[in-house]
Amino acid sequence: MRVVSGSAKGRPLKSVPGSGTRPTTDKVKEALFSMIGPYFEGGAALDLFAGTGGLGIEALSRGMDSAVFVDMEQKSIDTVRANLKAAKLEAQAEVYRNDAGRALSALEKRGRSFDLVFLDPPYRLKHGDELMMAMVQKGLLRSDAVIVLEHESSYAYPEDIPGFYRTRQAVYGETTISIYQYESALREEAVSGKEGNDESAN
Repeated sequence: MRVVSGSAKGRPLKSVPGSGTRPTTDKVKEALFSMIGPYFEGGAALDLFAGTGGLGIEALSRGMDSAVFVDMEQKSIDTVRANLKAAKLEAQAEVYRNDAGRALSALEKRGRSFDLVFLDPPYRLKHGDELMMAMVQKGLLRSDAVIVLEHESSYAYPEDIPGFYRTRQAVYGETTISIYQYESALREEAVSGKEGNDESAN
């Protein structure tokens, strides 16, 4: 694995020891960033199931100002730190060991918000859409934020999730990349529609 493009292009990235993580291949990474970038003029990224940190590091290399990396496993955290150092991007990064739900609450307390979020939960977990809606409720997404949801191809997330619409989807064997855009107006419509239904039920 390596950084595919940008300021840290070509820098090698370590894998997490053992077989518990599933790093995004360079080929998929390149295709993914061609869909959402390929380069950025600043912004903040969140890599919520960071693993090796490859996606967040790629975003920094391609122009994001800052990135937050979160993972539950200490081996992953150590690998992310090593890869950030190898890419010379430590100054733009924060790394936390936590589970996804607690991390979102902690980021809410710090008043953080993001333009780009990578969600690559373990395939056994099918709660990417729930995490997306939790981010909205906690005010963690900036206007027009992009969510990159990586999941197994045998599982289909809805095309429309409250507050989001899917802009692209690509299948790479057992892996599917679904790209969603956050629309605050859509979220407001969903909330006002629910309130209207609640009132009519009374």
